[in-house]
Amino acid sequence: MPKIGDIQLPDFPLLLAPMEDVSDPPFRALCKEQGADVVYTEFISSEGLIRDAAKSVMKLDIYEKERPVGIQIFGANLDSMLQSVEIVEKSKPDIIDINFGCPVKKVVSRGAGAGILKDIDLMVSLTKAMVEHSNLPITVKTRLGWDDSSIKIVEVAERLQDVGCAAIAIHGRTRAQMYKGSADWNPIRDVKNNPRMHIPVFGNGDVNSPETAMKMRDEYGLDGAMIGRASIGYPWIFREIKHFFETGTHLAPPTMAERVEAARRHLQMSIDWKGEILGVFETRRHYTNYFKGIPNFKEYRMKMVTSDDSASVFAAFDEVLQKFGDHQFTNA
Repeated sequence: MPKIGDIQLPDFPLLLAPMEDVSDPPFRALCKEQGADVVYTEFISSEGLIRDAAKSVMKLDIYEKERPVGIQIFGANLDSMLQSVEIVEKSKPDIIDINFGCPVKKVVSRGAGAGILKDIDLMVSLTKAMVEHSNLPITVKTRLGWDDSSIKIVEVAERLQDVGCAAIAIHGRTRAQMYKGSADWNPIRDVKNNPRMHIPVFGNGDVNSPETAMKMRDEYGLDGAMIGRASIGYPWIFREIKHFFETGTHLAPPTMAERVEAARRHLQMSIDWKGEILGVFETRRHYTNYFKGIPNFKEYRMKMVTSDDSASVFAAFDEVLQKFGDHQFTNA
């Protein structure tokens, strides 16, 4: 069974990917309840941390019920990254993760995220310095390469391991692909099959069903799956995969009552954590998936995603229960 530093994980753990404006404490709590083995914070700017930027500092909030939990940071300046490690350690996470994979232009243009894939030596030296600067396990999330002509992930992963990286999660796309096309897990398998590799190798990208998770485990031989977009508004993906692994059968999808209860709790926790305005706004992206596959639902979804006050959204939840009862709907 894989370990990250001294953290023992179950066989083929399921990890909640760090996602900007998604994997905040309320959503992490829901995913943890549904079976996520490790959860990660939204990525946090090292520059924002050392400037004490409110949004960056707020992302450091973690809770005992989440453990093991990793805080992910990004940046390309050595001094800033080392200072941010010291700040992050005060929040007492179990893991510090470095984002070497975010493809968004505003991050890449600063040489951070996937931008560092253009400078592998810097990527390795930053990782080495952070490992030496912290007693916590340092892990990395990255992509296959900058583009199809620069995929050297087997060599890169080995170099990161050799400077002390405790685990690596690899998204099966290049930066040039962004999120288009299909993830290619073959290079990730090559990393795992490198006889010199001994740290956990987690796969990421297009793990969106129990079958795809099983394929990653059984056909590609990876140590675990990191799940991102498939979990948005659908924390049940974790329990469904685990049920499939244990029984070979599909778990029934959540009932309407379960969907409404999760959406309601998600919204309330978001308001409690970040206030009414942000709580209402930033939970909207989840509602489409919370209620995916339900016929004649458009009017209720529109109320949820256009209402500016929580009372109206909670009222929409009540209407949904009155209209649909506790029916069970298959996922479209």
